[in-house]
Amino acid sequence: MFSLIRKNSPENIKNDTLSGLTVALALVPEAVAFALVAHVNPLVGLYAAFMMGLVTAILGGRPGMISGATGAIAVVVVALVVNHGVEYLFAAVILMGLIQILFGVLKLGKFIRLVPHPVFLGFVNGLALVIFLAQLQHFKVTDAQGVTHWLSGNGLFIMLGLVVLTMFIIEFLPRLTTAVPSTLVAIIVGTLLTIGLDLDTRTVGDMASIKGGLPQFHIPQIPLNLEAFRIVLPYAFIMAMVGLIESLLTLNLIDELTETRGQPNRECIGQGVANSLTGLFGGMGGCAMVGQSIINIKSGGRGRLSGIVAALFLLSFILVGSPLIERIPLGVLVGVMFMVVIGTFEWCSFRLIGKIPLADTLIGISVAVITVFADLAIAVLSGVILSALVFAWQHARQIHAEISENKMGGKVYRLNGPLFFASVQNFQEIFDPKNDPDDVVVDFQNSRVADHSAIKAIDKLAERYLKEGKRLHLKHLSQECRLLLKTAGDLVEVNVVEDPHYHVAVDKKDFVAQQ
Repeated sequence: MFSLIRKNSPENIKNDTLSGLTVALALVPEAVAFALVAHVNPLVGLYAAFMMGLVTAILGGRPGMISGATGAIAVVVVALVVNHGVEYLFAAVILMGLIQILFGVLKLGKFIRLVPHPVFLGFVNGLALVIFLAQLQHFKVTDAQGVTHWLSGNGLFIMLGLVVLTMFIIEFLPRLTTAVPSTLVAIIVGTLLTIGLDLDTRTVGDMASIKGGLPQFHIPQIPLNLEAFRIVLPYAFIMAMVGLIESLLTLNLIDELTETRGQPNRECIGQGVANSLTGLFGGMGGCAMVGQSIINIKSGGRGRLSGIVAALFLLSFILVGSPLIERIPLGVLVGVMFMVVIGTFEWCSFRLIGKIPLADTLIGISVAVITVFADLAIAVLSGVILSALVFAWQHARQIHAEISENKMGGKVYRLNGPLFFASVQNFQEIFDPKNDPDDVVVDFQNSRVADHSAIKAIDKLAERYLKEGKRLHLKHLSQECRLLLKTAGDLVEVNVVEDPHYHVAVDKKDFVAQQ
């Protein structure tokens, strides 16, 4: 840890320290709220925020990114806690971490590159909407009869006044000075104003007490048998995937904001170690947090020190600072998060409408909507699948042939475009075996045979011509294509110099076994 500090200049140390304090203040209500969503004690969420923040800051692959207890994880574990208890949650968090470590060791973090840009835009916009909608809960109160209703009267005016004041300070203070983070100043000013004027408004302490001790090492008290493992494993796997998807996409977002590059595989390992340790110290698990990460970056935090400081400040709040922190008005923190929403949302998305393909626009909107109404993992996976289907459909229509006649009077089909599962129907429609001459040449020089379906299509074409008693010549197929062909293999004209070299997306042994 000290080596991390020595690498920073005094200016960076100051920025990381102040931004870390700002993040810690914003983490408290989030951690408490997510713990309540998961039906666990608020300290379980706070311990998770401390452990996740500290370990990922040291071991993670993205300096400046903040991790902690998140809503995405909280929603997943509700059923586990309700049906089996908090001890099963701790076990699931430990196993979740081990899965994430394995993911990083196998260097699977690189597959985040498969997420298309429209899906990334949808993810960011959807998450901004989720953050915004989550803040609206603070404008509701529950009366003595247990009925929840919206704030009204003076309570609403005070809340809105604090929100507007906070947003005003965050937006305009940097134009006067950047010596201290504007978000930190806004929190301090709003809190002092509330205390000085004795304003009647909800505070952090109204959510739950954050006072506690140091997290204690604790082995989950569950039976060590196959039945317990079957209960824990599905939750652990879903949590691991949700956590990695949100963390790696957040890493990409911070990369864009800072114009630097993180290390996805190292981040997978860092998240895994953090979650396993969190489960052993009574935390609910978590992942990277978009809102807090943006607060950190906007407040000047760039190095690992900012995450370390945020975690240590959060622990100090739990141990000794709870009386002060519990007096922070929720209106101030809502204002902070509203500014995060404004900074997170990709407003350029509106300008892109009509300038990019309609399919990309619809995919981005779909991902945002699914993020709001379902969850992040389903949204991103749906977006990737939709993008893949659109890509396949567009490329399926690209295959065509230039038709000519050779010196021998035979017909020549010069194929252009990829031949794969989505284009085989169009490929078959190009040819007319019944009306073609006795000698036909199919030239694959400007095409590429991509998969098993393509190989089967070529074999089927050969069968059609053989059935008509006509000679078919196949030119410029790769060696692997020739090996995989069954019916058409003997019809290939081999040219060692000109034939291409590439692999087909099918295993030869599996293909032969299917014949």
